[in-house]
Amino acid sequence: MKHTSTYDELQNHIRELKTPSIETWVNQYHDKDYTIEITNLEFTTICPKTGLPDYATICITYTPDRDCVELKSLKEYFLFYRDVGIFHEHVVNKVLEDFVNSCQPRKVEVTGNFNIRGGMKTIVRAGYVKE
Repeated sequence: MKHTSTYDELQNHIRELKTPSIETWVNQYHDKDYTIEITNLEFTTICPKTGLPDYATICITYTPDRDCVELKSLKEYFLFYRDVGIFHEHVVNKVLEDFVNSCQPRKVEVTGNFNIRGGMKTIVRAGYVKE
């Protein structure tokens, strides 16, 4: 049975989005395991169905390897999403993919804690562990 809805075709482009690059700097303590937690309390994107803004707290918790993420570029990366229509699940996975591609962490978890919309609370988590 084919799935059809008014959401069809809305999100086919997500993996190809050209997002700003996330810059890095050399980790002088790459021989140690330690955790960095970065929280963006003011993340904003657009609901692809209604065009209304969605608000969230995005938290990235990672163990760096050779590189750490530069925060100003990460902030600019997050600002990119202000005008993007994207589902909650997709934004968390896109952030995870872009983050991993930028700094190749030992492990990372991205959590999107989205504000209540229509009486529904959504929290999405996605993770990666280097093999």
